Amino acid sequence: MFATVALLAIMCLTITTHADHHQPCHTHNMTGLMSVMTLKGEMKAVGSFTYDSVGRKLRFQSNESQPSNTSLGLDLLMFFEEGIFYEIDSTNQSCEKKKLQMSLHPFDIPDDAKLDSTVTTGSSSIEGEGLKVNVWTGSLTHMKGFYSMSVTMGCLPVTTFYFTDTTSFLFRNMDVELEIKDPDLLVVPSLCHGKPLEDTPEGTVHSFLHEFM
Repeated sequence: MFATVALLAIMCLTITTHADHHQPCHTHNMTGLMSVMTLKGEMKAVGSFTYDSVGRKLRFQSNESQPSNTSLGLDLLMFFEEGIFYEIDSTNQSCEKKKLQMSLHPFDIPDDAKLDSTVTTGSSSIEGEGLKVNVWTGSLTHMKGFYSMSVTMGCLPVTTFYFTDTTSFLFRNMDVELEIKDPDLLVVPSLCHGKPLEDTPEGTVHSFLHEFM
């Protein structure tokens, strides 16, 4: 399984350099669209995101106008610095406050990531037909597996693969703008005010990735 996934991850890439001593860059404030798909072809979610790179806050809201048989209806507000997140259901006026056990997400490069290579997707010899990216890799925490992030030379995450024993995911960021268009999306909504922190059952891991598993 891992061999097949690894082959898929490097298709259509032209490797230009290899290094393992570089320090990861840190991404920008971002607004855009994100899709999540398993490597079996199941679309798990498509939606909009807002990311505060300084405060390390994230809001992801799936687009219910583009449902599929396997898609998830999600509204997540993540506070990675504080180690908590909210699952919001505006339709039913409900909100759950939970603890984050793993802060990994596809909008910033972990500090301990290793630079695997610099590659060009498409063509490096035809002007306008290639995108040069750094590929950062590392191990997952709290579960067996690893990740591979493709990030532009300007430190904009494009795709992230997460590989585990049970399933693997591809996260894609699209139509990204380097600004927070609506800061209110990163504020705890009134229906979540006063919510107690829920107990985490033994053996349960909460993370942005786990919301799609």
